[in-house]
Amino acid sequence: MLTETTPHPSADSPDHQSTVAELSHDFRLANGRLARRLRQEKVDNELSAGQFSALGALFVQGPLTLRALSDHERVTPPSMSRTVNALVDAGLVHRAGSSEDGRKVELTATDAGLALMRETRKRRDAWLAQRVVALSHEQQRVLAQATVIMRELADS
Repeated sequence: MLTETTPHPSADSPDHQSTVAELSHDFRLANGRLARRLRQEKVDNELSAGQFSALGALFVQGPLTLRALSDHERVTPPSMSRTVNALVDAGLVHRAGSSEDGRKVELTATDAGLALMRETRKRRDAWLAQRVVALSHEQQRVLAQATVIMRELADS
């Protein structure tokens, strides 16, 4: 098992051995930079990152209650309520009583919200695909393996 100080091969140089702490740091920085760059590839709108993320969750997951959306986004219900209010005011989310339980409110992306998400996904996927296709087959294979690992990290 690797520890914080156990050397492992560095991605920067085959001769350099970095620690798990260095790898973690480098990975976090690279992941953050890629995420920021991808966020630039979106439909022009006034949404905050949190609003966009919540709309994205409704786009992917489908209708959710406020509690389920809060849990998914890992924020408090009062915070999510403010986010949802802004999305409703922008015409991107619809709020209605749940068909299963009238006491609960169900949130769904509107047609305008779905269109915004589809166009943003299209732009981001095109930007990234253009760069991935330029990688060698070996780099693409490593990226596919890394993607599985990244999902595991994100879901932990």
